[in-house]
Amino acid sequence: MGVHDPTTLPANLPIPQDDGAAAHLTDSRLPSITLFTSRGTPRNLSEMTGKAVLFFYPRSGVPGRPPPDGWDLVPSARGCTPHSCAYRDLASEFAALGVSIYGISTQTPDYQREFAERNHLGFELLSDSDLLLTRAMNLPTMEMPPIVDGLPPGGPSTLIKRMSWFCDGGSIRKVWYPVFPPDQNAATVLAWLRASGAT
Repeated sequence: MGVHDPTTLPANLPIPQDDGAAAHLTDSRLPSITLFTSRGTPRNLSEMTGKAVLFFYPRSGVPGRPPPDGWDLVPSARGCTPHSCAYRDLASEFAALGVSIYGISTQTPDYQREFAERNHLGFELLSDSDLLLTRAMNLPTMEMPPIVDGLPPGGPSTLIKRMSWFCDGGSIRKVWYPVFPPDQNAATVLAWLRASGAT
């Protein structure tokens, strides 16, 4: 068995189906909830009144450490590193449209900081490790399978399912859910922003 590489996507991953769990989110206001960032600073979501894309991912991986048993069989679970790095690679194009980027998971800020530094992410990751946002907005979630080889979870076992939001004026204007394949989501969102005139 080769060394686990979270930057690549295996072939034949299961395709997630829309279960309707994000249907209530469009046009919702961002709540007054403060999350800590991968840079160690607090950020209140209700103060995000500009144009922004928030992309949610279940759990980032670590090179050389295998994911939980059965992880590749869970629809939309695999691909957090390609998902995030695709936004990194297109960050300048989002910035040119005046759109900020934030990644969100239930992993801790320290875990996210290592991930962001290792992958040279130029944007903040927000930690919902206390599940404040997840519960307040009834976000679609899944439970993490058992950990193998002592891999620390870096947060709760409840994970947010993969999705993206375009927010403007403190409200969610567009939701992409489910997201597949994860490495194409940034390009899909960018194309929509350009075509829709939202920016």
